[in-house]
Amino acid sequence: MPRYGMIDGLRGFFLVFMLINHLVFQGELWLQRVNHNQFAYVEDAQGFVFLSGLMIGLVYGRKMLKLGAPTASRLVWARAFELYRYAMGIVIAVLLARLVLPDAARLWGNWLGHTSLTGEPLRLFAIATFVFQPTVMDILPQYVLYMLVAPPILKLCLDGRVALVATVSGLLWLAGQLGFQHALTDPLGRWFTASDGQGLRAGFNLLGWQIVFFSGMIAGALTASGRIEWHRLFRPEASGVAKIALAVCLFFLPIRLLTARGILSDVVIKRIELLEVRADFSLVYLVNFAAVAVGLAWLMIAGPQHARASVRQVAGVVRGLFSVPFLRLLGRHSLYVYVWHVAIVYGVYYVDQRYGPFPVWARTLCAVAGVALLTLPALWRERGKRPTPAPSGTPSEASS
Repeated sequence: MPRYGMIDGLRGFFLVFMLINHLVFQGELWLQRVNHNQFAYVEDAQGFVFLSGLMIGLVYGRKMLKLGAPTASRLVWARAFELYRYAMGIVIAVLLARLVLPDAARLWGNWLGHTSLTGEPLRLFAIATFVFQPTVMDILPQYVLYMLVAPPILKLCLDGRVALVATVSGLLWLAGQLGFQHALTDPLGRWFTASDGQGLRAGFNLLGWQIVFFSGMIAGALTASGRIEWHRLFRPEASGVAKIALAVCLFFLPIRLLTARGILSDVVIKRIELLEVRADFSLVYLVNFAAVAVGLAWLMIAGPQHARASVRQVAGVVRGLFSVPFLRLLGRHSLYVYVWHVAIVYGVYYVDQRYGPFPVWARTLCAVAGVALLTLPALWRERGKRPTPAPSGTPSEASS
């Protein structure tokens, strides 16, 4: 499957920090404070979902242009079914561990509720239909659901109907901010309520977060169809868009720092909280993500040719970071690494709850070991292959 090395590096970067952020100990993990989400309302899940949409637009957009819409649509749906199998597989693996590990049912109670393989069929059906999503298992479900509706939307983008797609996506995002999803989610929650009192359980409002996925897909489709050339859009001499993006980031930086520490007045904090609902991908998150995405794209594409040496140096550091072979390795196999990261998170939580608390150095060592263990599925899938690195701006061949 054709891909871009820099995108792999970005996805690997998001996977590393996703693991670190998902680790839960009895005590603080200082590595979670060395994180971009401490300085802006931008998190790894956003980047991961956006890049997933981008790759759908790039890869399957080209397939749709070459093979036709029906064939490409079947390929997208086949990929969605593959993701569904992995989403269900990790749930089954954790529930099997719940059966055999001492006291696992209690220790994982906050994350799984009363869910078990021998428990209520209604709960298992809710998991199978993504109505109930255990903790840390909520990214793949939304990705699968978006992919189910992606083919006709991708076709519209390739046919030049981008304005229509963007408008509908924007209106759906607005509907999510107004709470229209409750017309469906509230009845589902009541119908699927189990003995633990939980019915619908999801970490993401699909109406809000779809704008992240489909904006990525639009960018990928425009690239695949040749309707946009990024080197012409982001030029070294046209840095106005980068300056605006930087201004937005600098505006929100003190707000993020002050609200996290409760320094602002209660009135101000309450107003900000209305606009920073992570589950809904509310306005603060949308504006921050757009600014960071545009600014980072300009820096990576136009930055190396900028007249100022300082800008070129920053661009070199950023491109160098996302060119690290370790990150690209993870990104080339992001689906399998993501699933494996869930197993690591559950395993660490179980050990810490049963045998902890551990000292700071042990928690840090555990986190570093977890990051190293992320490579296992990637190394397994690349066993016997010779590395064939490609320039960051050109496609390389690797399995996804």
